[in-house]
Amino acid sequence: MTLSAEPSGASVSSAARPELAARTTATAGVEEPQNPESRPPKVDWTGRRFEVEVGSPGHGGFCVARHEGRVVFVRHALPGEKVVVSVTEDNGGSFCRADAVQIEQASADRVEPPCSVARPGGCGGCDWQHVAPSAQRELKAQVVVEQLRRIAGIELAVVVEELPGGPLGWRSRVRLAVDDRGRPGLRAHRSHRIVPVENCPIAVPGSLDEVLNRRWRARSELEVTSDSLGRLHLAEPGPGSPGRRGAGRQITGGTAVQQAAGREWQIAAHGFWQVHPAAADVFAGVVREWADAPEGGTAWDLYGGAGLFASVLADQVGPTGAVEAVESSRRAVRDGMQALADQPQVRFHAGRVETMLSELAGTAASSESGSAGAGSARRRPDVVVLDPPRKGAGRAVISAVTDARPDRVILVACDPAAMARDVGLFAEAGYRLRQLRAFDAFPMTHHVECIVLLEPGAEQAG
Repeated sequence: MTLSAEPSGASVSSAARPELAARTTATAGVEEPQNPESRPPKVDWTGRRFEVEVGSPGHGGFCVARHEGRVVFVRHALPGEKVVVSVTEDNGGSFCRADAVQIEQASADRVEPPCSVARPGGCGGCDWQHVAPSAQRELKAQVVVEQLRRIAGIELAVVVEELPGGPLGWRSRVRLAVDDRGRPGLRAHRSHRIVPVENCPIAVPGSLDEVLNRRWRARSELEVTSDSLGRLHLAEPGPGSPGRRGAGRQITGGTAVQQAAGREWQIAAHGFWQVHPAAADVFAGVVREWADAPEGGTAWDLYGGAGLFASVLADQVGPTGAVEAVESSRRAVRDGMQALADQPQVRFHAGRVETMLSELAGTAASSESGSAGAGSARRRPDVVVLDPPRKGAGRAVISAVTDARPDRVILVACDPAAMARDVGLFAEAGYRLRQLRAFDAFPMTHHVECIVLLEPGAEQAG
């Protein structure tokens, strides 16, 4: 599974994009020359080496340093270290990107990476293999704190919690690329270059053995999933269709069995499910604790997938309540309907959340005015759960949710910048952050999962 951290297209804060933040900071208060010929020549440090003292972590798996008035985003380093860097990318603006290629003064948190290709010029899948696991979680906490401060204006102490299983052997879904010689591997950082690998320490043990020990069609891609029963599912997406899960040839398996929240799901093996084997159950537990949906009440589960959170909400509202689950993947909707066939109070809606919300919000409004007919009194949501894609929910979805005036909103977010932006949008509508829990659901990478409880009111958590 490819992970990215692209910000939403709407209301993008400079803090949500390190490049924009650096450029904005460096040029604040400086007037651009009116005559293009008077502008200084474009700088290109690519390939240049120099020593820097490394500063705080940035959002994206790097640390921030400065050299000759420019910002340098340094990978393979740690705060407080003195390192020699080699510039890998420079577009001539106020910042450039670099790798730490020589450690002059090491941090006490530095460790030997468990993977031989987790190094400068190697695989780009992991960001923090050179960091002790406890220190990785502290770095991620600092990033969450900074994003909340800069984007949402919220000061909040954050602890990133460890999930069961340790920092290795957790990744249950891996997307591999095949090079010109038919060797499977992983891509280098910010590159299409393929790094052949003999193993992947963060993958579920044994899940890649058969794939990595043979040759494949040149320039193809492979998707490998290990389910809750330990069964392997292997697919080769069709030519020209990167990212289209399920496209192309299913080589083995195809329907995964996943277990969480006391239930079993049979779902599309390469569709959405939490990558960390423990994550789905842990996250469902947090939603269960915070949702507190009343018996006979109504809950919305937006971006609901196959119904993990809907199952929890259904147990709370009971047979006289209603859970409206919205999901754009029709296959996920079919899987969810099958898994929750014993919960008729769950109604799935197949379609984009932005589109389907107008129907749900309209029903809620009719309920408030008393014109929705029999059973309509339960239509206003008592609680709304959102688990949007990496870019976040955005203004339109959040406006529709807050217009329905739920008592509680639970936001599940896999990108701190998008999460902070969404929390800020909820604040504009009078919903305040009450609790936040962050989880290290992607050890060795910069990714972190946050679950946020929001309620209407004036007070903010702090």
